[in-house]
Amino acid sequence: MVRRTLIAASILAAVLVMFGSEANAQGGTFLGARTVPDRSDRDTLIVGSKRGQFRRLQFRVKKHGIDFHKVKVHFGNGQSEEIDLRDRIPAGGQTRWIDLNGGSRTIERIEFWYDAVTTRGRRAQVNIWGAR
Repeated sequence: MVRRTLIAASILAAVLVMFGSEANAQGGTFLGARTVPDRSDRDTLIVGSKRGQFRRLQFRVKKHGIDFHKVKVHFGNGQSEEIDLRDRIPAGGQTRWIDLNGGSRTIERIEFWYDAVTTRGRRAQVNIWGAR
């Protein structure tokens, strides 16, 4: 019984290290993800003030590439910032860290416009990260 408990605890610890190492290796705080369709579109990620303040953003892409056009960040104080991204990010790739004007601020939501580079019926995933 003790042996099984130790084995289960070891497996759990290994899984936590695997998931934690990706975030720590690339840095930042995970803000959320969106699964995007295989067409031109716009999507919104609600962040909210409870997440804290951030001064930089990064977009990480999984499964299929995405052509980003622009990003609009809406802040808690009612202001917004439009970022002309215009990058093609392949599956497994990421944008550079994007500095937000005005220093650390609360982000209410992030809108982004894109063309997904997918095959029909397949979907790409966008993970958005923030740095304080």
